Formats: sequence, structure tokens, C-alpha cells
Amino acid sequence: MLSGRKRLQTENVFGKEREFFMQMTLRGYGSRVDTGTLQQIRQIPGVTGVSSTLYDTAPGDVWELDAILALKKEIEDAGLSLAGIESVNVHDAIKAGLPDRDKYIDNYIATLENLGKADIHLVCYNFMPVFDWTRTELARLRPDGSTVLAYTQEAVDNLNPEEMFSSISSDTNGSIMPGWEPERMEHIKELFEMYRNVDDEALFANLKYFLERIMPVCDKYDINMAIHPDDPAWSVFGLPRIIINKANILRMMKMVDNPHNGVTFCSGSYGTNLENDLPDMIRSLKGRIHFAHVRNLKFNSPTDFEEAAHLSSDGTFDMYEIMLALYDIGFTGPIRPDHGRMIWGEVAMPGYGLYDRALGAAYLNGLWEAIEKSHKNK
Repeated sequence: MLSGRKRLQTENVFGKEREFFMQMTLRGYGSRVDTGTLQQIRQIPGVTGVSSTLYDTAPGDVWELDAILALKKEIEDAGLSLAGIESVNVHDAIKAGLPDRDKYIDNYIATLENLGKADIHLVCYNFMPVFDWTRTELARLRPDGSTVLAYTQEAVDNLNPEEMFSSISSDTNGSIMPGWEPERMEHIKELFEMYRNVDDEALFANLKYFLERIMPVCDKYDINMAIHPDDPAWSVFGLPRIIINKANILRMMKMVDNPHNGVTFCSGSYGTNLENDLPDMIRSLKGRIHFAHVRNLKFNSPTDFEEAAHLSSDGTFDMYEIMLALYDIGFTGPIRPDHGRMIWGEVAMPGYGLYDRALGAAYLNGLWEAIEKSHKNK
């Protein structure tokens, strides 16, 4: 489906010019969760697809082919494509390297097999212990009246893990936050005990074991596995974090050197550590970035940041340079604006209101068009 995609650049292959494309998408949470509809997403200029998942499945479950096809049909009936799965969550037994991990890896392989049969070729996932992401505020008020997700290390330092969920649960707007499901948070003590003896090296070893097991089915169906970085990019509550910087992600690429072992490049997650040079990281990962999440953060201090509008001047990141780096490496794949502000009175899942993400998509498409045209004229 090339309609609506932005032409990236051409490369001379055997004397012929080959075009590359990227696809602007949004994350979709399904009709039972999203306040914005697929029909509204389709009306955002230049957005032609969504990434989504099966929200009734638990980590470790096998995704049934009929359920995958139903999800795909719902999206395609709205005039969009299912650009990829975000996410097929990895069971904690796999991450922690427990004796029963092979059972859950077998189930993961069965899910990938069914995704391949459904002609789906991208899976975003993470390998973060316990918390998929961490924020200390879900509705920080900004001077313009919008509210945003925010994080302060000082707040985390004054909490114990069991208090983390209750400290933010009142600001969810009735949504179930992915990775923070109440039934999961009820077992937080057990989860921390599971990882008590897992350090960074053990987590790397467990990730390697997992990837080596799943690469054959990925090769069979041409499925790109795109690991999402840890958020924030440092240890929280003493838990190991490994997908945090250039050195670690290049280590991961080399330890399972298969083009299907790739990256979701999330500027907002890697960017939580101001020492990470985002454009340089992108250029170092040419051919291995399968999915891009592009968002902006505003830093009040190195350990106090909040989500910002995608416009560069509203935050800390140079969004033009991030998009230029993606262009320069010949990025092909879905890209989406990430966490937006809550604006214009919208009440929705924090970070995932429709309005500001629509503005973000339009802004990123505008940057892309300008970059593309400036390169044509050189």
C-alpha cells in the first residue's frame, strides 16, 4: 500500500533507481478503548495506517489467527492499513530467564506464525522488567493550559514500587494504561522478587536466548522485530535496564546479527538521557530501524522532563535533525507521532488523545516534505 506514503529517496541498484517509502501512522487502541475513531484517524492528512494489538490477550497467550484477521479487517474496513503490531508483550518468565521460559517462547513463536499467515511483518516489543514505562505524573499542567505526562526522579526516589501505581491511577481518565494494568500491579511484590537476581548481563543473556529462538520464524515470514527502548533510559527502583543507549543497542544488534532483529527508534525514550545523541544513534542503526516513534520532551532539569508538542521550539529536541537522520539512512517503515498533550478539552487516555497527535503527524509530514524537496533541488 503505497498510497499516502511519503517517498523517501532513491538508490541506484543494478543501474535502476529504487524508491524508498515511509508510512505515517498513529497508534490505535481499538474501538473499546480509543476515544478517537479509526474514521477520524483516516481524516488526518497523510496518515494511512495504525499500529495496534489484541487487548484481550495476556503476555504468554497464543494469538489466534481468527482474532488477528478480525483486527486487521476492522482497520482495513476504515480505509487504513495495519502497519504493525504494538505490542506482542514478552512474558516475565522469558525476561527473567525462569525454568518455564521455553513454554512461553513456544507460544510467542506460535503467535508470530499466525501474524505471518495474516501477512503482518512488524512487531514492536520491549524487554523492560516489571514496568513497561514510568511516569510520575499523567496530567502535569503546562502554562498554555494543556496537560502532559511527566517524570521526576526525585518523586520516584520518595516512593516505593507498591505506591507507584496508586500515585498516578487517579489521572488515567478511566483508561487502562498499557503495562500498568491493575491486575498486574496487584502482583508487584512477586514481580520484583522474580527479578531479584537479574542484572544487566543476565537480562542481555535472556534477550539473546529469546531472539535466537524466534529468528527462524521471523526469517520464514519476513517479520521485523523492533525492540522499544527502556523509558526512562536508566534504572528505576533498582531494576535492570539495557535498551538505553547507542553502545547497548549496537551490542544487541551484533549479538543476534539478523536484519529481522531491529529497533523501534523512540526519540522520547532514548532522549530521556540527554547524553544520547539522537541523530547520531539513528545513523548508526541504518538498516535496523524498523519503526519510528518521534516525539519531543521539555527538560526542566536532567531528571525532570515532560512531554511537549512535536514542534521543536516547544521542547528540547531538534525534530528537524531527527527526521533528517531518518531520511539520510533511507528509513523504510511506519513512523508515528508519539505521546501528545491533552488539549482543547479532550478527555482521553493520557498521552494518547487524538488532537495533539494529529497536529504532530501533520508537523512531521511537513518536515519530511521540506527535507525531501530540499534534497531534490540539490
